[in-house]
Amino acid sequence: MATRERLIRVLRAHDIDAVVAIDAAASNDERRAYYERKFEAILHPRHNINTSIVCEIDGRVAGFLMGDIYTGEYGIPQASATIDTLGVHPDFQHHGIGADMLDQFMMNMKGAGVNRVYTLVNWDDFALERFFSRRGFAPSRRINLEYRLP
Repeated sequence: MATRERLIRVLRAHDIDAVVAIDAAASNDERRAYYERKFEAILHPRHNINTSIVCEIDGRVAGFLMGDIYTGEYGIPQASATIDTLGVHPDFQHHGIGADMLDQFMMNMKGAGVNRVYTLVNWDDFALERFFSRRGFAPSRRINLEYRLP
């Protein structure tokens, strides 16, 4: 990709169409209702801190990273953060956008006093696991448990 202007900034309400389109292009599934709920929670005035970010390239949203900060949840006494959604438009993948957003997110979390960042990856999503592993993520000491309702 030729050098183009990148801007990483906080997620805003008007980003929803771009986020939904990026997710649909990457997953072949349109999840507008899911993202409407996420945006409402992220942008709610009582929400602690909007930690979610987007990457614009030449004024177009090319990727997004959604996360949150937790203090005291799940019996973890220190501030921690999660990354729950990461997306880069297929036209912009493999150009460092995900890594740039992750770097910015980590810098923001460090500034907020967070010392651990968690995420979940499906056991068979090798590309995403490799992405996070290359950036220092490792299996945590916590076990993700699941119960299937009959």
